[in-house]
Parts: sequence; structure tokens; C-alpha cells
Amino acid sequence: MTETRVMRTIRSFVRREGRLTPGQQKALDELWPLYGIDEASTPLDLDILFGRNAPRVLEIGFGNGASLAEMAKNQPDHDFIGIEVHRPGVGQLLNAIQTEELQNVRVACTDAVELIKHRIADKSLDRVQIYFPDPWHKKRHHKRRIIQPTFVNVLADKLRHGGHLHLATDWQDYAEQMLVDVSENKRFINCGDDSGYIERPSYRPVTKFEQRGHRLGHGVWDLLFKRV
Repeated sequence: MTETRVMRTIRSFVRREGRLTPGQQKALDELWPLYGIDEASTPLDLDILFGRNAPRVLEIGFGNGASLAEMAKNQPDHDFIGIEVHRPGVGQLLNAIQTEELQNVRVACTDAVELIKHRIADKSLDRVQIYFPDPWHKKRHHKRRIIQPTFVNVLADKLRHGGHLHLATDWQDYAEQMLVDVSENKRFINCGDDSGYIERPSYRPVTKFEQRGHRLGHGVWDLLFKRV
């Protein structure tokens, strides 16, 4: 009998499950039913999910959720979907949603690539933001970086015409790779200056992670592309 080998999907993340605080666990137990997006194979109806029709922003890898909660608070006319695989961060964002009384945030704890491919309808998002994704800095691991030409094409499918893809990183070689990978997709145009980059827009808060990088002398590169 011939053995069929199933190719393992290359993932852009590793689940490093930190210890949940009692508050984070309580949030997962009590608030997930209100704001969580359960795993399923059917497409999401975003109007039903949020109870309204509004501009939609999806963030991949929100960390502890502080900046996403701040954006949602500052942009109440937008709806936000945050995806994060690490449950402590999910619990922390759920707590922020309750504390700040945010009705415009929903949370998923799953593989972002799979959710976007299978549960987000084409032309349904107004902005996709990916801030400080894992740089997988060793060259042999570059294939695990989330920004790759095939995924850029998926994101182009999900964005409305005129929507934006906003990326930020503190790794220069990753910034350069993202600049090339997105620029080569003819469904995007670069909104940056001659360098290809932009100044941090006012809607993106400076994270603690980013502040630490500044103190260490790290640069930060923001890239903004428009779906055409």
C-alpha cells in the first residue's frame, strides 16, 4: 500500500501559552460568550455580529489588546475584529472591553489566516492592520512570516476597493520584505513617500512594546497600502 503524506501547513505563530491570571480566566469564562467568535466553518455575517453596518477593521495579533481597545474607544463609528492566539492577551482584551464598555469589538482566538480565508467574506473589510508581527528573524524561518505574496493576495480579496492594509514592524529587513511583497501585488498602491513608508498615523497608538524599542534605539517602519 502506498502511504500518502499530508503536508503540514506552515504557521506564522507558535502558541506560547502563558499563565492566565484569575481575572483573565474569569473574562474568558464570562465575557467570551458575549464578545468571542467561536471556531466554525461558516462565513461570518458581520452585520449580525455587530448589530449594525459600519466600517470594519480587522487586526491580526493584538497582543495584550491595549492598543486595539484604545482604537475602538477612539473610533466608535468603526467595528473591530481582533485575532490573537495567546489566551492571556485575549482575556486582557475582554476585560478592557467590559471596563471601557466597548460595543464595537469582537475577539477570535484562532489561526488568523484560516479565519480570514474561510470566515470573512470578500470585499467586507475596510482596513486590515498587522502591527509588529513575529519577525522570524532567522533566514531559514522567513517562510513562517505572515506577510507572504499568497496571503497578501487573500487580504486583497477581503478588502473593499479603497480599503487599506496597514503594517508596522521594528525589523528593517521585514519592513523591506513587506514593502516588496505588497508592492508587487497590482491590487494595492503604496500610500507612502518616496521611501515607501509613512509616519505613524494618529489612529495607531504607540504600544509599550514599541516604546521599549525606541528606548533601545530600534527603528519602526509603518507601511500603508490602498486596495484599488
